[in-house]
This record gives sequence, structure tokens and C-alpha cells, in this order.
Amino acid sequence: MSLQNTINEHIKKAMIAKEKDKLAALRAVKSAFIVEMAKDGSDSVDDDIAEKIITKLVKQRKESASIFSEQGRKDLAKDEISQLEYLQVYLPEQMTEEEVRKVVKEVVLQSGASSLADMGKCMGLLMDKLKGKADGKLISQLLREELS
Repeated sequence: MSLQNTINEHIKKAMIAKEKDKLAALRAVKSAFIVEMAKDGSDSVDDDIAEKIITKLVKQRKESASIFSEQGRKDLAKDEISQLEYLQVYLPEQMTEEEVRKVVKEVVLQSGASSLADMGKCMGLLMDKLKGKADGKLISQLLREELS
């Protein structure tokens, strides 16, 4: 079953179970899918694109929760975090910082990078290798540490 169909089924289940937060999170995903489908007039979203959309929504939720926490709005931050948790279920397992660090070291050795000037070359390789498995900010941070 495609990711899009899975989301639709889970929306129905959340409606029946009256899970408001889960329903809100899944409706946001469905809405983003509809916007994507409208771009080219298709009637479905490819799983790779669906994964990118959900990753983007998760990132937005993290940033919103962080901002709300900084502003002392714990209630709103809690809502964002609960929606984020519902969405992360649909993404591949994220790598730990140590696992990412290991891959970064391997890529730096393989590419022969020695300074921050080589960062662009390494980032391209790393993003291809770690696509969907690690956050770009973490990869960039670890690469900077390795090249410094």
C-alpha cells in the first residue's frame, strides 16, 4: 500500500477513534499531498515525494515547537510535538549522531577533503548517502567539525 493510501486509511481510523491531534497532523499531510498533486494534475503522490513532504512537515513542527517553547507557550509547543510524533511514524528510522559522524568521516576520507573549502563537495555526497536518514543541519554541523 502506498504512503498516500496509508495516510488516508489512518485518517479514517483517527476520525472514528476521535483522536483530534492525530487527525490534525494527518489532515495537514493530506492537504500537502493535494497541493503536490495539483502541480501536475496527477491523482496520486509517489512515495519518495510523499516522504519528502512529511519530512518537511516534521521539520516545520520541530521549528514551531522550538519557537513556542522560547516564547513560553508550552501549550502550543506541546500540540506541535504531539503532531510531530504522529508524523514521524511515516518516515524511515533516523540515524543516531554517532552513526552520522561515522559516515561523515568515511566520506571525508574517500573524497580527500581537508578544509572547509571542500565542504560543498562533501555535503553533496553526504546528502545523497544519508537522504531521509539524517537531518541536514546535523550533517552540516558534523562535517564542519570534521573539516575544521
